[in-house]
Amino acid sequence: MSNQEVVVLSVGGVRYVTRASTLQQFPESRLARMLNHDDWEFKVVNGEFFVDRDGALFSYIMDFLRTLQVSLPTDFSDYQRLRREAEFYGLHPLADLLSQEHLLKPRLEILEVRFSLQEMQAFFRIFGSCSTTVEALAEQITMFTGQQSGQSWSSPFPSQKTLVPLPLERPSHHDMVFQCGTEYSAGDHFVARYVSIKPDNRKLINGTNVLGLLFDTLLKDGFHLVSARTVASEEKVECYSFERMKRPAGVTVTVNQTPGSSGVAQARRGQMQKGK
Repeated sequence: MSNQEVVVLSVGGVRYVTRASTLQQFPESRLARMLNHDDWEFKVVNGEFFVDRDGALFSYIMDFLRTLQVSLPTDFSDYQRLRREAEFYGLHPLADLLSQEHLLKPRLEILEVRFSLQEMQAFFRIFGSCSTTVEALAEQITMFTGQQSGQSWSSPFPSQKTLVPLPLERPSHHDMVFQCGTEYSAGDHFVARYVSIKPDNRKLINGTNVLGLLFDTLLKDGFHLVSARTVASEEKVECYSFERMKRPAGVTVTVNQTPGSSGVAQARRGQMQKGK
């Protein structure tokens, strides 16, 4: 690689090394004109281009030029300042995307687990503010049913041949219902319902055990427990509320350059999540 292909910039004292072609992604930008020594804001000092701008925010400018995407940390808050920097460098597609701040900010997801113990059965109902999260969780949970004798219904190792998978109830896109435990059938037999939650391959019949595994699954997925309360003491309904900050699918925005457009870019955002 020749010296002309490597460019060193000092932005507010922070040093960046990149390719000339990276800075020329948008030929009409000031960074592209800088290479032709056609912008008085950029001074050449000891072979490096110096500009008196925010050096920390310039890392996001460079990431955009290298990937043609906007990917910001979940705790990022300097949207206006970064937009100002993008406008200074003449990167108008980036500035336009940053003006749509609501698309880039992570959002709070709420998930509520309702749990009820009634004699030998446990009932679960899960509500979620994001339908795609509920859909993904529903794909992890399977309910199995089968008849067991009175001597074997509580066995931790149910017979695989007698169990039939059951679909979860989905009252809406934002919730699901399932249960485990046993209920009297006839003679010395019970109808037993087991619950399995992937990637754990166990089939659990005890409601407390299922609740514990469900908690572990949610915590591993980034949720944290914010409250626990009893909502119906007579029916013994307990409610557990979880929250997590999740970036929407559309936060990564790809900028496609149209061939032969001399740097005119078309911005489009990725597919947004269905849940709102």
